[in-house]
Amino acid sequence: MEKRDAPRHKCFLRAFVYVENSSVAVECVVRELSDTGARLHFSKLPPVSEFVDLHIPIKGQNFRSKVQWREGDEIGVAFHSTTYMNTGEIGLDRRVDRLESEVAMLKKAIKLLQKDADRKLEVA
Repeated sequence: MEKRDAPRHKCFLRAFVYVENSSVAVECVVRELSDTGARLHFSKLPPVSEFVDLHIPIKGQNFRSKVQWREGDEIGVAFHSTTYMNTGEIGLDRRVDRLESEVAMLKKAIKLLQKDADRKLEVA
C-alpha cells in the first residue's frame, strides 16, 4: 500500500516549466496534482535541473519545485514551499519573460489552426 503526504488528484492542466537560470518556458501538462507535488507530462522531456518553477495559468499558481524523479516523458516534482507564490511575488522581469513565452506559443498554435482551416477550405 502506497502512503503519501497528500492525496493525488488526476487532472489535465496546461502548464509551463521554467528551468533554473533560464527564462524560456517549456509547455507541459499536469497529469496529477496534490498539495505537495505534481506529475508533469512533456511532449519531449527538456533537460531539467534539480529545481524548476512550475506555472499553472488557469489556477494562477506558481510553484518552486524540486524534481524527484524522471521517467520517459514525465517528471515528478515536489513543491519546495508549502504555499504557492502569488504573481506579485515573482519579479517583473521574470513575469514578462513568462508572458512573452506564452504569447509565442499561442501564436504558433494559432498558425497551426489557421493552416488546418485553410486546408479544410481547399478540400471543400
